[in-house]
Amino acid sequence: MGWPRKTGHRALITRDDALGCTPVKNRHVRESHQESGEIVVHYPVAVHPWVARLVRFLGKEAAAPRDGKLQLDALGTAVWDMIDGERSLRRIVAAFAASHQLEPREAEIAVTQFVRELGRRGLVGLH
Repeated sequence: MGWPRKTGHRALITRDDALGCTPVKNRHVRESHQESGEIVVHYPVAVHPWVARLVRFLGKEAAAPRDGKLQLDALGTAVWDMIDGERSLRRIVAAFAASHQLEPREAEIAVTQFVRELGRRGLVGLH
């Protein structure tokens, strides 16, 4: 008998289903435009509950909510601008590939990884 092995994770939805989803921006996110045309996304950063309890236990005042910032490069700005709550991820990938002269699979990987990171930070959700 050996150590229990971690089984490989299974995707909750298929690749085709994921590309059919529509990314939607978080309504609490603000954006500001730089002179270069790039966008800086400002978003609230939640404090972990255990940190808040520790601060209260130590008798300190709770810190004011913090804002996170994410500066997007030209490619990230292009994808961010295409997220309008109506275009599916598939349509965003196709438009991105056409506008940047990329192979469809290359554009799909770049866009989905970017949207996944935005989702991890709570900036977008899939509908």
